[in-house]
Parts: sequence; C-alpha cells; structure tokens
Amino acid sequence: MNTFRPTRRTVLHAGAAGALAAALPGCSSTAVSVATPDLMPKGRQRRVVILGGGWGGLTAAHHLRKAAPDLEVVLLERNPVFWSCPLSNKWLVDVVDTQFLVHSYTSAARRFGYTYVQTEVIDIDRAKRRVITAHGGVDYDWLIVSAGIRVTYAPWFGNDRAAITHTVNNYSSAYVPSTEHQALKQKIKSFQGGTIVMTLPPPPHRCPPSPYERACLMAAHFQRSKVKAKIVILDPKPRPAPITAGYRAAFEELYSDVIQYVPNAGIKEVDPFNKVAKTAAGDFRFDDAIFMGHHQAADLVWKLGGIGKTADGKPTNWADVHPELYQLRDDPQIYVIGDSMGAVSPQFGHYPKAGHVANRQGRSVAQYIAQQAKGQAPTPIIIDNLCYMLVSLDPLEAIAVQFDYKKAPEGHLHQTQFDDNDRRRKLWDEDLNWYRLAVQDMVGA
Repeated sequence: MNTFRPTRRTVLHAGAAGALAAALPGCSSTAVSVATPDLMPKGRQRRVVILGGGWGGLTAAHHLRKAAPDLEVVLLERNPVFWSCPLSNKWLVDVVDTQFLVHSYTSAARRFGYTYVQTEVIDIDRAKRRVITAHGGVDYDWLIVSAGIRVTYAPWFGNDRAAITHTVNNYSSAYVPSTEHQALKQKIKSFQGGTIVMTLPPPPHRCPPSPYERACLMAAHFQRSKVKAKIVILDPKPRPAPITAGYRAAFEELYSDVIQYVPNAGIKEVDPFNKVAKTAAGDFRFDDAIFMGHHQAADLVWKLGGIGKTADGKPTNWADVHPELYQLRDDPQIYVIGDSMGAVSPQFGHYPKAGHVANRQGRSVAQYIAQQAKGQAPTPIIIDNLCYMLVSLDPLEAIAVQFDYKKAPEGHLHQTQFDDNDRRRKLWDEDLNWYRLAVQDMVGA
C-alpha cells in the first residue's frame, strides 16, 4: 500500500454535464473560438491531466504521485463513482455484489493525493495544451487519455436514429459501465423463456473473451432458475478466441441445452423492430437480444485528432500511438492508454483490450512521464496480460488466458499466448485475488 499522505488535498466536484456534452457533439479543437474561464488555475507545479477514471486512468494517477511527487495530477471523469467492467459479468448473475465493483473517486484522490474533478470533457486544444470541460478550462503539461471505447451501430443502421435508439434502449451491449449494466441485469432476471440472440463485435473489441463468459453465466443462471432459454451466439470469427478449447468444452459439456454457437456469422443486417438478425451464416429470429455493436476508440480520442489512418487515408478507428511508449506519434506530451489504443505489432495487432493491460500501461506511463519531467528519455517497459473467465456457477469454475510479450529481433513486439482450458475452482480463487490486488492499486480499497 502507498503510504504517501499529501499536505494539501483537493477534490473538486463540478457535477454532471451530459446535457451540455450532448449539445456539442461535433466539437473539435478548431471549434474553440472564445476564451474559456479556468476551471482551476495553473500553479507552480507542472501538471498532468488524466482524461478518464477507468483501470488505466486510476492506475496512472496513483503511480504518478509515487513516481513524480513534484508534479500536479488532475483526474477528469464524468462519472461520480468508479464502476469496474472486469468482473461485471459475475455481477449480472449475483456472484459478486455491487460494492465489489463500485468505488469512490473522492476517496482514491484523497488517499493518493491527486485532484479529482467530476465533469464532462468538451474539447481538447492541443496547440494551447488545454482541456475544455463543461465547467472551464484546465491547462496541462502532459495529457493521458484513458477513456475506453465507444460502441457504434452505424455499420448496421447508418444514420437511422430510430433503429439505433431502439437498439440501445432494448438490446444494448452493456460493454461500457453505465445504466446499460442495470438494464441487462434486469433483462436476465426477468426473462421468462425463448431465444436470446447475442452478437459479437468484429475484432478488435473490448475484452475478447468476455462475450463468451457472459453467455456461459447467463446459461448457468437460466439452468439454475429452470428457465427454458436458448442463447444463440453469432460470432463473426470462425471459432471462439481466445481460450478456444475451454469455451468449446463449456458450450458442449455444460450448456448444450441452452447455447447454440454459430461461427462465421458476421452481421449483414439487423431489424430490431421485427426481431431478426441476418448474418453470413443465415437469418436468426429472436425474442430478445444483446446487440454488441462495433467498437472504436473513445470519443475523446476523435476530439483529440489522435485516430490513425490506413494506407489509403481512411480512419483506423483507433489511436495512433507508439507501440511501447503509448505517446501519440505526433505529440510526445500526450499518451493514450487502455482500450482506445491502436495496433502495436504486425505479429498480433492490438493488445487485448482488457483491464489488466490498462493497469499495466497506467503504471508504465507514470514512469515515462516521471522520466520526461527529469529531462530523460522514457525507457520502454514490456507489459503482460492475464484474463480469468468464470464459466460455471455450480460449482464455481473458471478458465484463463495469459499473454506474454517480448521485443523480437526484427524490432517489433511479439506475443505468446497460453490458454488454460481446464476449468476449475482454483482459477476462480486466483481471479478474485487478482481483482482485489488491482483494486488496491487503483483506489487503495
């Protein structure tokens, strides 16, 4: 545990500002034409501003206070509390309770000695190194963007707002911690039977094994509750990945009466009103659905102008960053970490968009900025990744996957994957311990 106790602790609550953000959806850094009052004045210390209080942002804030105590650290987050995506599938079926996932930003900021401001980020002026929030501007010397993902249904519906709104209101993916999680939990609890279609996003997407885990836990819940349900998993990939054998075994050995796994089922068309999904593997009618749209870098990365380009000039939909230092390629003072990051290797593409990766990157970026603050060049840190997935409720048993990374002789990152397909209670116990240690690292609880 960190023993740092600040002599001056500042925690600001600017309040929610969703309405103002919604009124300004198209803002870009070139749109700031009037002077914005300061949300907080610039002091004598150089300042690191962190956008987003998820696994990456919270970790970076904590470790910056340890690695660079002479820097001021400000965390900007629109939500009043931290809600963890990792382990949220278990919460959906009551394996863990809400208090296990939800933690106080205020307490973490006071404990570790940084400033937390609850507000909405409207824009980022890179030329002036200034973040524009719903409640004023905040100048920065370094910027860390750890804002997660956004879910888009445009590839299915284009600009059909009625279809998008109906899908979000009735069949949302619950991939971003929000009221969507509450709605999905209520859907699972109140389901009386029938067919649930679950689409998977095309890769890359947040926590690749999590949709399969969600399907397994929903199936276990329906079996336990004696609900006659069928879950149809429409996967655009040819097989479950990662943890292929472990999930195949769970589908066949535990849930053959509930789960129908359909590979190569990329979505062609969705009619949310008439309840039919048309895919490359056929058409599927449903009584209810969980529609996981396409994933992209968070809105803030787009506002930042940090999205990469393909060879033909089209957006990659992900941040264009250095593969090991996570800086924007055109701005070494701005770091993008966590799920918004783009491809980092020709061998494996993207890092898994997982909480463990965001945590490790948050630690690394804290060291990089501490080195920069001393006039030193950042020294790359090789990270790792570890994911546990609960697949059985009676008894509680999990499977796991580990990713190791190294610098290959040709100069790029190389990934080695280890699937642990033997479901057992020991892995669930390890999962709980891993999570508790991560929460201590992020919020000190």
